[in-house]
Amino acid sequence: MDIKEIQNLIKFVAKSGASEVKLEMEDIKITIRTGSGKTETTILQAAPMASMPQAAAPVAAPAAAEAVTTIVTDSAEANYVTIKSPIIGTFYRKPSPDKPNFAEVGTEVSVGDTVCVIEAMKLFNEIESEISGKIVKVLVDDSSPVEFDQPLFLVDPS
Repeated sequence: MDIKEIQNLIKFVAKSGASEVKLEMEDIKITIRTGSGKTETTILQAAPMASMPQAAAPVAAPAAAEAVTTIVTDSAEANYVTIKSPIIGTFYRKPSPDKPNFAEVGTEVSVGDTVCVIEAMKLFNEIESEISGKIVKVLVDDSSPVEFDQPLFLVDPS
């Protein structure tokens, strides 16, 4: 089951008026609860038995996630490099509401500079630039959900 099917299922359940729906398949369990204007979704996906660790130990989150970059092929933007989201989560342009944005249009960034944070499961992951250049376009609104590999910024490396 892919993310689009899950999103469609959530929308369907929200429109149907049902208060709770549980879906169990051999490798995934989904519970969708609605009520009081809020929809809550829990997704549990079974891991293969061979790859499960013997002891349950807490895993530390990485301090900074690496951004994925690709070259844009559109002729108008052929010279720009795209910084893409390495994870699914909520995109934030600033470290906290009272702080300035990490990067604005026209900001010069270097390799390793933080350009945004993405919140995933209550963890804030700093997204660092893998290239040096000038930000020419911010492609995502602040506090918006982002998908894996979704373009976030266009950078002019020249």
